[in-house]
Amino acid sequence: MVMTGKDHVTQIETSCFDLVSYLKEKKQLVEAALDASIPITCPEKIYEAMRYSLLAGGKRLRPILCLTTCELMGGTVKMALPTACALEMIHTMSLIHDDLPAMDNDDYRRGQLTNHKVYGEDIAILAGDALLSYAFEHVATQTCNVSLTNLVDVIARLGRTVGAAGLVGGQVLDLESEGKPNITSDILKFIHVHKTGALLETSVVSGAILAGANLEDIKRLSHYAQNIGLAFQIIDDILDITSTQAELGKTAGKDKQAQKATYPSLWGLEESQKQAQILIEDAIAQLAPYGKEAYPLEAIARFIVSRKN
Repeated sequence: MVMTGKDHVTQIETSCFDLVSYLKEKKQLVEAALDASIPITCPEKIYEAMRYSLLAGGKRLRPILCLTTCELMGGTVKMALPTACALEMIHTMSLIHDDLPAMDNDDYRRGQLTNHKVYGEDIAILAGDALLSYAFEHVATQTCNVSLTNLVDVIARLGRTVGAAGLVGGQVLDLESEGKPNITSDILKFIHVHKTGALLETSVVSGAILAGANLEDIKRLSHYAQNIGLAFQIIDDILDITSTQAELGKTAGKDKQAQKATYPSLWGLEESQKQAQILIEDAIAQLAPYGKEAYPLEAIARFIVSRKN
């Protein structure tokens, strides 16, 4: 990729954007909102299990993307915060269920024991179910200053994202592909566009919809999100090989152990990194019309290919 003088100047300016402080500020907002969203009540055990995984930390990338795009499109943090929390509830549900013995069978997540290791498989399943259902309730009852049409659109997108047309469908094909030697790059892309990319795309697009973005902006931001979503998964595949359990906060080398098809297994590490970078540059190109206002989204995209966990 040839970088023009203008592109070079823009990248220098973006590199001066303080992403660390930005992510820290937004993460604190999300953490406080998540903590307040689920108080412990009767029966205490299920609420404790929900909070155990929901408040276990993590990058909070999905809710932050929602807040960021809402602000980019002229909205406010307040109008997007319930949806941002719902996205993290849905993401946490997927992690709880993904770690179960019937799925990826992992003992650690975000540096601590997985939910089923602490509360048992039965409560872990129910905690995931409860987080999923509560996510929709939270959006519907807590969102303010958003048109009903836009709110319904966001709720419908959340439903599609987490169902058979999205996350669940990707997970099913992922499970069916384990141990099979003939998995193509097209099949692998389908798995990750649905299993990982769909929720990231909805995180970006939902924030824009809440702010009343037009169809052209939504299309452009969808393109951005699809690219960072796939790049995110490619880097995840790379880190599963190159990082330690301490760095990842979960068991390293699980993909190879489960005989999963991954991008490094198809392309090798170097080509996988290259393809992730191409996706990120394409994503960033979609942000050109927004100028400096899009620096947070551009910096997040670059962070995705440079992260260590």
